[in-house]
Amino acid sequence: MIKDAMAENAETTPNSRELAVLKEHFPGYFRKDGSFDVARFSDEVLRANGASPSQEGFGLDFLGKNYAKLIASLETETVIVPDEAHNSLPENQTSRNVYITGDNLDALKHLLKSYSGQVKCIYIDPPYNTGSDDFVYNDTFKFSADEIERKLGIDEEQARKLMSFTSKGSSSHSAWLTFMYPRLQLAKGLLSNDGVIFISIDDNEVAQLRMLCDSVFGEENFVAQIVLLSNPKGRSQDKYFATNHEYIMVYSRNELDKGALSIEKDEVQIAEEYPREDDGGRFRLLELRNTHREFGKFNRKNLYYPLYVNTENGSVSVEKSDGCLTVYPDWDDGFEGCWTWQKSKAEEDVEFLVAEKNGSGKFKIYRKSYASGAERMLKTILNANRYHTEKGQKAFNELFGEKEKIFQFPKSPELLKDLLKCATSKYSLVLDFFSGSGTTADALMRLNEEDSGTRQFIMVQIPKGCREGSPAAKAGYKTIDEIGRERIKRAAKKIREENPLFAGDLGFKHYTLKPVPQDTLDKLEVFDPDALVEDASILDAFGKNTVLETWLVKDGYGFAADVQAVKLKGYTAYWCGRHLYLIEPGFTQDDVAELFKRYDTEGAFSPDHVVLFGYSFAAWSVREMLEINLRQLKDGAKNLQVNIDTRY
Repeated sequence: MIKDAMAENAETTPNSRELAVLKEHFPGYFRKDGSFDVARFSDEVLRANGASPSQEGFGLDFLGKNYAKLIASLETETVIVPDEAHNSLPENQTSRNVYITGDNLDALKHLLKSYSGQVKCIYIDPPYNTGSDDFVYNDTFKFSADEIERKLGIDEEQARKLMSFTSKGSSSHSAWLTFMYPRLQLAKGLLSNDGVIFISIDDNEVAQLRMLCDSVFGEENFVAQIVLLSNPKGRSQDKYFATNHEYIMVYSRNELDKGALSIEKDEVQIAEEYPREDDGGRFRLLELRNTHREFGKFNRKNLYYPLYVNTENGSVSVEKSDGCLTVYPDWDDGFEGCWTWQKSKAEEDVEFLVAEKNGSGKFKIYRKSYASGAERMLKTILNANRYHTEKGQKAFNELFGEKEKIFQFPKSPELLKDLLKCATSKYSLVLDFFSGSGTTADALMRLNEEDSGTRQFIMVQIPKGCREGSPAAKAGYKTIDEIGRERIKRAAKKIREENPLFAGDLGFKHYTLKPVPQDTLDKLEVFDPDALVEDASILDAFGKNTVLETWLVKDGYGFAADVQAVKLKGYTAYWCGRHLYLIEPGFTQDDVAELFKRYDTEGAFSPDHVVLFGYSFAAWSVREMLEINLRQLKDGAKNLQVNIDTRY
């Protein structure tokens, strides 16, 4: 578990992630000594597919970039501790929502093992590095100067500068980029093929963020740089101009189809834009003639044809009949235009065509455009009142019943709700790994209530302490994550009270990421699996449920996985999917026999990975018997190859 991760980290380099991808997809270009044949790869893969390597280019470089790539490649050395009291409450027992207390760098590494390519939408509101938002680089720095020089291939002076801003804390642009780069790199791996990430930022780092996102997500996957009118009054303390905006940077995992981020029009818009109504619902009339003169009979001959109008009732037909007026898509000055529909479509949907006289008494032909399913694009300037930061503050304060600002400058739930509308379906997974006050979770639950969705959230927040004497501290909150979890509970309670019939998921499971204490690390270091002596104190230090949760996520089952306890003779194992977990000591030969019997007699019982907590299984005879019995399954009726994985 942790010892295995530590051993792997000792061999990790800044490009370990990239090399792993190349080895997976292009193994034939690696030589026996492990080096990569760049020249042959360029000739046979890049140039052969029209992608010629270029010696010119423009990119982002900063002190700490290789270090950022290194820490993105390292395995997390934290364990997942479930909040058993909270998770066992009735509203949380079956919830698929997740709240993680811990460093988001570690959280993202855990999440990648179970949720890679599954997250439809990520929203984050990271530190802006304004000089007053308390940002300093504080990721754990665990390497000596010699190790940094060797791993990163840098000289002593560069290593000294890097260690200076990572060990003492820095708020420079380089420090901020070093902080953000690995997090965005890991986040990219979580996005689905059509996934989108929204990143709030202000002028202090917007230029750096744009270049960083181009580097991580690809310039071709830039979607928009939205301007948000966050403070209509402006900041009067500013030096030259009263700043009243910030930005939301939007990138996608891959290029999206046109209109992919459109949202349904709301009732107010529909009432304003669709003034008419018939049996088909509310509608508006749109001119059938193409209103752009760059299109006409001269280049769209198939769209130039006559339609026939009944002058008594305004009905339109494609076939000529007695008494009907012939209408072409011509302009008043004689320009021969064209329709927007082909003749075949006009024949098929003729009931949606109507003719009305214009101001000069001439008939014009229109098509009915119904409001049902009508969509609109969000604008790149968001200036609606409901998006203002003061609206977010008001919503938060009302939820907590406080006038004091327990949490300052929370985003508006209406802003997050509209972002979620455009980037998710009703069944999407949403991640916020700078979750702060929990606005994203609040907005998601409200949106689910509105459209009967089943979106799920994963929130991550480091347990940053509330400043002594602050309104939050006076209200009894010790850390920011406590405020976030309380906000989700209160928002859920409000939804239940306002809509008792809503049966959606309003709970969440809570987990804390914890580093292993030094005294436990010392025990792991001296433990000798060949000595055939169990050490139950190591399991006591972790806790059975912590080991199980950490393994479930590692093996791809995610947080809040469904686990079945398997009772043997005197021992309990834990079964999930293809894995059977044996964690506690005391596993005997009678338990081995009972386990083999389960495999032999229960058709549905067929985990093909048996995972042992090595510190509880030092008894060689039991492990050997387990291996011998499970090996026989390959020749039995199930023809099952069972692998035994001992983890430390």
